Amino acid sequence: MTTTQRRRPELAAFLRSRRARVTPRDVGMPPGLRRRTPGLRREEVAQLSGVGVTWYTWLEQGRPINASAQVLDAVARTLRLDAPEREHLYHLAEVPYAAAPEALTRAVGPEIQGILDALVPRPAVVYNSRYDILAANSVYRCLFLAGSSPAGSLPNALWELFAVPEEDCPLMFRDTELPVMVATLRAAYGVHAGEPAWEGFIRGLSAASPLFAQLWESGDVAEPGRRVKGFRHAELGELHMTSLSLSINGMPECRIVIYTPEDEDTARRTALLASGTTENPAP
Repeated sequence: MTTTQRRRPELAAFLRSRRARVTPRDVGMPPGLRRRTPGLRREEVAQLSGVGVTWYTWLEQGRPINASAQVLDAVARTLRLDAPEREHLYHLAEVPYAAAPEALTRAVGPEIQGILDALVPRPAVVYNSRYDILAANSVYRCLFLAGSSPAGSLPNALWELFAVPEEDCPLMFRDTELPVMVATLRAAYGVHAGEPAWEGFIRGLSAASPLFAQLWESGDVAEPGRRVKGFRHAELGELHMTSLSLSINGMPECRIVIYTPEDEDTARRTALLASGTTENPAP
């Protein structure tokens, strides 16, 4: 049995179960008499969704028909699907899923902050897909935050790297590392193209940094992943760390990034930073 053949019965069962839980009263329709259907009828779902009765019937029967994102969204609204159910519907119908516009997470709970704090002396941070810094531990803040992000907005890793003079940038090997970060941003941008918040972010950073504007125009795309990076600190000197990205359930487009020392010297220096004693870090 192919993947499509397996998903179609699942799609049919899922739609029937969601239809059964929505009552006429939920959608502003009179209940009527002699209803044998526990929820909405198929023709009522079709009418409320603006699609043909035959088409919807075939969809609910799991027949091999094509569905557009617009039609699935209409059906999802009629059936009052929440965000995880909507995503599930897309996957079963084999339609590429996109999160709702402007859906970027902008805050984390205390349990996530507790995890970051427990990782000290390793720097750790939570980014959304725009590199907004949603939470960080003390070591990350000491190493990487210089206060270069625009006032009134979330601190942002790209602003911290691009909107400072090159000699003040904490990231070493800018020529190879910054293009990767911009390419990762562009991969995420594809879902949010045209959204005012994203377009304003791109315009603002392009105006503040000709280098960012140049890299953005290259059109390169990349996915987040493990990388070995070098950083410089005014008191600790050079630090070499491996970055590891971990997704977070329930927080779409967010990831925890943990920086692990690549060598014993880097581990010793970051431990000094965590303890608040950075004088004379050399052995």
